Amino acid sequence: MPTIIEVDPHDDATLRDFWESEQEAVLADREHPVTRTWEALRNSVRDPSAYHGSTLLAAVDGGRVVGGADVGMPLQDNLHLGELEINVRPGHRRRQIGTALYAAAETRFREAGRTTLLGEVNVPVSGPRTAGMPFAESLGFASDHVEDHFVLDLPVGGDQVRSLRASLPDLDGYDLVEWGDRCPDEHLDAYCAMRTQMDADLPIDDLDVEPTVYDAARVRTSEERLARSYIQLHVAARRRLDGVFGGFSIVVLPRGGALAWQLDTLVMPEHRGHRLGLLMKLSTLDRIHAEHPDRSIMHTWSAVSNAPMQATNRRFGYRAVERMHDMQRRLP
Repeated sequence: MPTIIEVDPHDDATLRDFWESEQEAVLADREHPVTRTWEALRNSVRDPSAYHGSTLLAAVDGGRVVGGADVGMPLQDNLHLGELEINVRPGHRRRQIGTALYAAAETRFREAGRTTLLGEVNVPVSGPRTAGMPFAESLGFASDHVEDHFVLDLPVGGDQVRSLRASLPDLDGYDLVEWGDRCPDEHLDAYCAMRTQMDADLPIDDLDVEPTVYDAARVRTSEERLARSYIQLHVAARRRLDGVFGGFSIVVLPRGGALAWQLDTLVMPEHRGHRLGLLMKLSTLDRIHAEHPDRSIMHTWSAVSNAPMQATNRRFGYRAVERMHDMQRRLP
């Protein structure tokens, strides 16, 4: 059995081997994976966040990392939660390495007083079932929330974009406000309120998760950390009559590569029914086409139960490639 060690974030060789092991495992299992870059991993573990801690565990065999676990814990809210990702290189599976990594991670969660554990399993829409689901179930995890993982080929055709624009109602009552990595100071309070609303509105089904409340310090920390590894494209819709913000949307692009990720899109409750979500997504798509023509595919996720966002994604031409299962286990 390989030795389980805790990875020193400043040990470049072991950290790089951990990342390569993670990449090999994920790429072997999934046709459309979204993986973190080497720079993103290195930046995140060498400069820990005040809001989220992460410990990397590696299974080492013959001086080589053959599997790893990312053991995450919120530090300022949801203090009962532990977050876990386990990957094992394909050639080293069925040797109880994943189980050993889980046991080491669970020990750390228990020592920290964490009582609910969360992880993700991605199941392809078509093709053979991966080993992730039966492995998680064997450890006592259950699927308590499901999202579709969508992909969109870029650039989107001009006819498709024109058709989407033609479907918008008269939105002369709203202006679009755009920014990059950092929200302008004059909009920060409104942005914090929308981020808080987004977290409260997210469909989570049976997940034991409390919504996060965003303040200026938390938003600024998130922006600064993301900017080290990702380009951020933000857009918000503001009602012209009173200057009240009605929604926002975020796209992030890894620095280098061909990917883009459509992350949060929110329309505030009193502004719904005007297709502001469609308007804002079109705005970020225009920016990608104009400013980042090297990007060839965009990813997004939407809860299976979120019918309006599911419909919006499909109108853009997104196609579902995976089901992402949030797996949950409450420790006895």
